[in-house]
Amino acid sequence: MLAYLPRPPPDGSQYGTFPHKPDPPASPGALPEDSRQQAKRSAPMPNPPSPPCRGAVIPSEPTLLLSRGSVAAQHRPGDPARCPPAAPREPGARWYPLHALSVPNIPSSARGRTSARSSAAASVPTAEGPHSRRRKLLDEDGPVVQAGKRQRQRYVTKVGKCQVNLGNIQEKKRFLSDIFTTIVDLKYRWFLFVFMMCYIVTWVVFAAIYLLDAWVRGDVWHRGDPDWQACIENVDGFVSALLFSVESQRTIGYGSRMVTANCAEGVILLMAQSIVGSMIDALMVGCMFVKISRPKKRAQTLIFSKNCVISRRDEKLCLMFRVGDLRESHMVDAKIRAKLIKSRQTAEGEFIPLEQSELNLGYDTGEDRLFLVEPQIICHVIDPRSPFWDMSAESLRWEQFEIIIILEGIVEATGMTCQARTSYTEDEILWGYRFEPCMSLEKGAFRVDYSRFEMTFEVQTPAASAKELHELRELEQQEHSTLSLYWDHLLQPCVP
Repeated sequence: MLAYLPRPPPDGSQYGTFPHKPDPPASPGALPEDSRQQAKRSAPMPNPPSPPCRGAVIPSEPTLLLSRGSVAAQHRPGDPARCPPAAPREPGARWYPLHALSVPNIPSSARGRTSARSSAAASVPTAEGPHSRRRKLLDEDGPVVQAGKRQRQRYVTKVGKCQVNLGNIQEKKRFLSDIFTTIVDLKYRWFLFVFMMCYIVTWVVFAAIYLLDAWVRGDVWHRGDPDWQACIENVDGFVSALLFSVESQRTIGYGSRMVTANCAEGVILLMAQSIVGSMIDALMVGCMFVKISRPKKRAQTLIFSKNCVISRRDEKLCLMFRVGDLRESHMVDAKIRAKLIKSRQTAEGEFIPLEQSELNLGYDTGEDRLFLVEPQIICHVIDPRSPFWDMSAESLRWEQFEIIIILEGIVEATGMTCQARTSYTEDEILWGYRFEPCMSLEKGAFRVDYSRFEMTFEVQTPAASAKELHELRELEQQEHSTLSLYWDHLLQPCVP
């Protein structure tokens, strides 16, 4: 359960864009311990940041909480260099992830090893294109995060299997009351074992009854006697009785062994075996048909994107993922929903493990009902009702949760209800990305290229949370309205 608790933030003093060097020993008694620590924090960096470029903006306002895409947009390859070249790095210097950046207008949400990325870009040719820019927000974690990952257990796997084991069930007879579902849910090796044993046991049981009847009546001892009126002809041992049982139940009838009219119990046994055989055929053949045509197999042709993305859509921060259907026979009345799995502690101190909360995918507008003919991008708008309202690109790094996606629909070929599932953890969410289009018009029809189903590209996205962006927008609107009233008052003609 500890896997879904929030991650504790690391010590920010361990990260930086400068090489680590051992601190010089301070003179004893010069400063108290607290003063020495404060002076060490305020000491100049070994590699001081370069002077700000011409036209750079100092991030004193929340409007400058932009992602990595905004930095690339401020400088184009064709523009002349506006800043002096950076100082060369020391050969033995050690570089850390950029959690405290020296460039003013780059937020702390850039989660990759920027120094390592820049050094790799210098040695690798630029022919890779946009694929080299596709990175997860979490490329390298600190020791606290890595320790939390080792303890992590998914609630639902990527293929939709629930990782929940049921134990200490006392009332096992409930499974026997629903014997049909119990048999269908068995694994194939056990299902085939039950299938064969149902027939073998009935054959053996009725063979023993036939042999007992022939032994009691004396047919075994009078075989070949033309004057003896046998109940079951040519049954003188267990093997012959077993053959007669198989021939009777499967209606084979070779003609050498048969029940005569000299005994009533033989006729009753033959009728009973025929009825039991018909019941077994109905049960086993039905189970085999359902086992083969289960809609669970249909769910394997419903695919989900490997990652979620967070970016702006219609000036709103949205969480998006992509779904697709590989078959030409479509899902009827397809519906999709999402659950957020996260542990939390209430104000009274109660710990709720794996609490489930609903993510709105357009239930109120009907957008959750899909016409799944081509791959579609499902969007969750991060609004005040969303659990991600307060989440920013930096806080996403320390969260631990799991998003369960459930796609339901009716299989067009069989009419059965099918359900496909997958899950996304916080490490599988890309902040500041969008999905690449995978549809094109070709020869009078639309063509879907599933090789581009997983592809994403980086876009300019604010690193602030949706709540902060909303507050900033309201503040700007308030300032704009105040300024408009001020100018209207100044431009108003004086009335004598």
